[in-house]
Amino acid sequence: MITREEIANVLDQPVYDGDGNKIGDAKHVFFDDMTGRPEWVSVKTGMLGSSESFVPVRDAALVQDHLEVPYGKDQVKGAPSVDVDAGGHLSESEEHRLYDYYGINFDSVLSEAERTDDGRWAAGPGAAGTVGAAGTVGAAGPAGTGQAGTAGGTTGREDAWDRADMTDESAMTRSEEQMHVGVERRESGRARLRKYVVTEEVQQTVPVTHEEVRVVREPITDADRDEALAGPEISEAEHEVTLHAERPVVETETVPVERVRMTMEEHTENETVRGQVRKERIEAETELIEEDDMRRDRE
Repeated sequence: MITREEIANVLDQPVYDGDGNKIGDAKHVFFDDMTGRPEWVSVKTGMLGSSESFVPVRDAALVQDHLEVPYGKDQVKGAPSVDVDAGGHLSESEEHRLYDYYGINFDSVLSEAERTDDGRWAAGPGAAGTVGAAGTVGAAGPAGTGQAGTAGGTTGREDAWDRADMTDESAMTRSEEQMHVGVERRESGRARLRKYVVTEEVQQTVPVTHEEVRVVREPITDADRDEALAGPEISEAEHEVTLHAERPVVETETVPVERVRMTMEEHTENETVRGQVRKERIEAETELIEEDDMRRDRE
């Protein structure tokens, strides 16, 4: 964990993960309202530093000229986006989301603080409870240290303090769990285009022509009498002709007919998520005093 004295060496310095990958540059440091210790550092990421991610500094270390955190580059870039109020505070719910994302248990955070006899919080084991909101942005001061955040907002540690140090028996604090639902993207299936060949029967009608023999008898006229009487008077003879016919000839050729491609579309639908949360209930019990007991008390 970095100390308040090291804040000046952290701001605007590179931030690396455990594998030596640069994540971005440290821009702001957030302090815990109750302990005054650094809790979060905001890191500018992206090509032009357009994004800002929050990283816990409880396990961070200042190594030479940069800050090293035990979280991967992709994990830091994927941290939830949180809002900082006008006073420079992270709300309790926002801080809760960040702790959950980085896998840090709230109870372990609260156990690092305990209340001393003079009513202040100091390092050491303490009662478990809801973690408090982080403080205002730490800026480098003249002496090179970050300024601690103000404690104007109500924090979970203050609630735990009130319950532990409650002297008014007529009041108690009721707590309840809240369910936070997010989404994750995962692979749901695969789609591919596959081309295969099928054979189909096709039918097409075409006209075809063929020759047939027909006997034509013509009487002999004076014009062709001499030609008809040429040759023997009585004889046998044959005359042969060739007949022709057309038949279908089938040929195939491959031609492109269409292009087929796949596209992806995103459809958003509502899905109901159910879970169980625990809530505290407070009931008032009244105990009546009998008149005989009151009379004995007066005596």
